[in-house]
Amino acid sequence: MHDFTQSSISPAIKSQIEVQFSFFGDVSNKMFEAIQKLNELNVQVARTVVEESLSNVQQLLSSNNHLETISIVAGQSQPVAGKLRAYQQHVQDIITEVQVGIVKTAQSHLPETTRAAEAMVKEVGEKASEETERAAEGQKAVMDKLSNPIKRQSNSSTSNDIHQNT
Repeated sequence: MHDFTQSSISPAIKSQIEVQFSFFGDVSNKMFEAIQKLNELNVQVARTVVEESLSNVQQLLSSNNHLETISIVAGQSQPVAGKLRAYQQHVQDIITEVQVGIVKTAQSHLPETTRAAEAMVKEVGEKASEETERAAEGQKAVMDKLSNPIKRQSNSSTSNDIHQNT
């Protein structure tokens, strides 16, 4: 098993990891801000609904006849639809703001991410080239060792043949 320590991670890879963590951290912050805004909106809406419901109940309880009660109920339906549209618009505004924030965050991180990625690719390419060269040299050394006994043996055979012929 490989022991990942500070010394075993190359600077280019370490830089790439740091850039990625920075980017993901900033995007996460934008997402948390959006969630916080949505929660604040929902709390505000819940408060308003409870307050208006209590007010509506009080109006209904204080009504004197059925026509007044029907009038109060009918008058409450119109504002509810408008408030629902306003709520949907607020949610859409928050989502749009988050999307714009994430795009800006990505744009601000793009140059550093590109630089770190290019450095990592260059380093990996250099390491791969070095490893390929070492492997080729190792294969050549093995082939030389394997072919040297054959050459020695054929040289000895040739020299024995010469001595025998004389």
